[in-house]
Amino acid sequence: MSAAIQQLEDLLGVKLVQRGSHFQGLTPEGMRVLDWARRIVADARAMQEEMHAARHGLTGDFRIAVIPIALSMVKDLTAAFSERHPDIRFTVLGRSSVEILSLVINLEVDVGITYLDNEPLGKVTSVPLYTEHYRFVTTENGPFADRESVTWAEVVGVPLCLLTEDMQNHRIVDKHLEEAGVTATPTLESDSIIALFSHIRTGKWSGIMPSRLVETFDAFLSLRSGPIHAPDAAHTIGLIANYREPYTPVIAEMLQQARSISALIPPH
Repeated sequence: MSAAIQQLEDLLGVKLVQRGSHFQGLTPEGMRVLDWARRIVADARAMQEEMHAARHGLTGDFRIAVIPIALSMVKDLTAAFSERHPDIRFTVLGRSSVEILSLVINLEVDVGITYLDNEPLGKVTSVPLYTEHYRFVTTENGPFADRESVTWAEVVGVPLCLLTEDMQNHRIVDKHLEEAGVTATPTLESDSIIALFSHIRTGKWSGIMPSRLVETFDAFLSLRSGPIHAPDAAHTIGLIANYREPYTPVIAEMLQQARSISALIPPH
């Protein structure tokens, strides 16, 4: 690799790598070459997949990275997609929003599902899917179980379990608590939604969960939940793909599938 990079530097007439006793990073010219390399790799992949799709239809592996709170909705994309293209094999990965953006940009996954409106995404194609609201979740005999709703200021007075700090959901919760003039100190954190719900069920903890996720688990968990207000909070969840034209046939098809199920895009 070192010799290949040196050969590329000689060919382009610029220094690409900052060298020392060990690798120190890329020069500004090296970063631009990296951008071009990603574009070239993506174009070559798109051409190859388009020619293959023209002969055989859509086949192969499709990788989706998803924030934990949206994992339950991925089926809305994959089930209908799989019916039309049964030779596609899906891999669904639960990741933080920061990891998802990196994986999409570096072409390590095909698409991601993440927040669209809270932290910068850069140059990606995005399709809004739904708006997420937040609910306080507890047991039938837990804190505020007899209340229709609670405020952000009130929820910090009970033991909370939340997603870990590397998750954007945690940062969103912290932001809305700060807007209410309070700070939460959760007594349990996890990067697993299943782990959070199982701890809430013990009655020792309560949680702050997205409403769509609560609706998914309501079918088989005996829990109580209510909206959180003051302030009222909502954020947009959507699908993202590396911005490029043309897209590979399978990514183009998935973007269209996302638009077809979106609750936020008016029908034509």
